[in-house]
Amino acid sequence: MPERIHLSRAHVSELEEKYVLEALRSGWVAPLGPMVDRFEAAIAEFVGVEHALALSSGTAALHLALLDIGAGPGRAVVLPSMTFAASANAVAYTGADLVLVDSGDDANVDVGLLLDTVRTLRSEGVDVAAVMTVDLMGRCCDYTALTVALAELDVPLIEDAAEALGATHRGRGAGSFGRSAALSFNGNKIMTTSGGGMLLSDDGELIARARYLSTQARQPVPWYEHTDIGYNYRLSNILAALGMAQLERLPSMIERRRAIRERYAVGLADVAGLTFLGRDQGGDAEDNHWLTAVLLDPATVTVTPTELMAGLDADGIEARHLWKPMHLQPVFAGSRAAVTGTSERLFSTGVTLPSGSELDEDAIDRVIASLRRHLGAS
Repeated sequence: MPERIHLSRAHVSELEEKYVLEALRSGWVAPLGPMVDRFEAAIAEFVGVEHALALSSGTAALHLALLDIGAGPGRAVVLPSMTFAASANAVAYTGADLVLVDSGDDANVDVGLLLDTVRTLRSEGVDVAAVMTVDLMGRCCDYTALTVALAELDVPLIEDAAEALGATHRGRGAGSFGRSAALSFNGNKIMTTSGGGMLLSDDGELIARARYLSTQARQPVPWYEHTDIGYNYRLSNILAALGMAQLERLPSMIERRRAIRERYAVGLADVAGLTFLGRDQGGDAEDNHWLTAVLLDPATVTVTPTELMAGLDADGIEARHLWKPMHLQPVFAGSRAAVTGTSERLFSTGVTLPSGSELDEDAIDRVIASLRRHLGAS
């Protein structure tokens, strides 16, 4: 059987080898070092923010962002229901209440519903600590509509841009909105440090406090002294070297993913009942094209997403469901939710396709041929 085609595998080159070897030979193999400093400065410049803090994961970045705005017991954080569990887990770490909000047709949060939910909570006397957005599947949410309204409501915004590095909204980079933002460099993301993340902000004091907490809250004295609970959240110098190389290659990797999506769109254009998430709901020119997802119209397509994925798997091709909404997750079943049914519909009809920038033309042809066969369009 031909080599298995993965959903979004890390794409590394000789440049990554060069930078990692440089870090190894420098002797900075323990956490922190000059590559970390370079990586933080480079990411901040790329996104368009003043400060960046390299961390062990995007989840760690969200946790520190939530601690900054005082999320905790007796307070609520409003966030999208359709997201990866890490967004919700970070809120749970603080003890704050989750209030989940449904999606619009492009899978990002329904901004109007989110704002109505904040106003309703306020009218009930609920202390809203923050709103967290999620730039889903590499696509920024509608910050034009959201940021002005949240400023009027005096509610802080935290941006979960874990999936969206390199995407923009009206020319402004994902990760540059709100009081703070989180990026992820997990192995399947648009670029990777193997595991890792970044906290971004224009507020230097916020980043300084997060830096302190992320290094076990050690006091600046000659011995180990701690007056706060801290966390072991920093990124290593070697992983930062990997990130530096990936960041240099990021524009070309985004362009490759964009080209892959267009190949899918052309190759599947005549398949009835198939639409492309984001691309067919207003365009995707500012997306980073992290993952390409299609929606199957159950009134037209005779196979379910689960059946389609099973067929692809038998052909050696990895595909996955969209995120299962948090209000359907057993662990968050008790959380308050404002739902319209949109995220449930997207979850029940969506399939994410292989999108990694390392995929060659033959691999994409294999995926298209398999999709056409299993969708009865051969």
